[in-house]
Amino acid sequence: MDLFSLPRLGVVVPPENPTAEPEFNRLIGAAMHVYASRFPITPGVELREMLETYNRVLPDTLEGFGAMRLDAAVVACSASHYLLDPEGDLALCEEMSNRVGFPVTSSTQAILAACEELGVSRLTLVSPYQPWLTDTSRAFWERAGLTVDGVVLVPAGQTPDGVDHFDPYQVTPGRIRERIRAHQRENRLPDDSALLFTGTGMGTLAALGELAREDTSGRPLLSSNLASAWWARRVTGQRAGSGLSGDVHPLLRRLDVRGRWAA
Repeated sequence: MDLFSLPRLGVVVPPENPTAEPEFNRLIGAAMHVYASRFPITPGVELREMLETYNRVLPDTLEGFGAMRLDAAVVACSASHYLLDPEGDLALCEEMSNRVGFPVTSSTQAILAACEELGVSRLTLVSPYQPWLTDTSRAFWERAGLTVDGVVLVPAGQTPDGVDHFDPYQVTPGRIRERIRAHQRENRLPDDSALLFTGTGMGTLAALGELAREDTSGRPLLSSNLASAWWARRVTGQRAGSGLSGDVHPLLRRLDVRGRWAA
């Protein structure tokens, strides 16, 4: 196959995000090419204002791909889209799709599409965000019609005086596993409650892979990047039974097996 005949996926990411492109490449494998455009830096502003800026400059950031032909694009920044209600999020994605001439979705809309395909109606959130942003995330999913059974907060660590420090980019797989297991000891996870790892900047593949091997309930496992990669394959026609399916990550194949879209 001609290398340049493969589908092209654009990914829009925050400037400091070290996780999105590596996880997309690992998940999608050789099935398509991934190209990134980064939001502008916003020195000296608070988190909420930074996220609002990302929503405002999204058209310009998508135009950063220039005349490159893309088959689809994902806005890999869940937090900024939590500030929009689900309807506003969908409207922005549709506006961007019409503007650039190819499908554009957000990681949040990709998660909703995966939930619909998998028949998921209940979530347990695994969140690396500050409490206010975690609450915003929870409200987003509830407004979308999903039941949130619980929240597992995953701080990156603690300050010297014992206060939780939140930074998705600094969360380790060990910290994720530790917090999930603590939650499982204290709270029963309903078998029909999908685990959703929020945020594109928290590295989740190692923890998701371990959970998939340990889980006996068949519980859906989702993350912002996993759902976005699933959506990208879906919208570009890279089905589970395609000639390149052997290069697709096991976590994506696991979703294909559960979903109605499986070959």
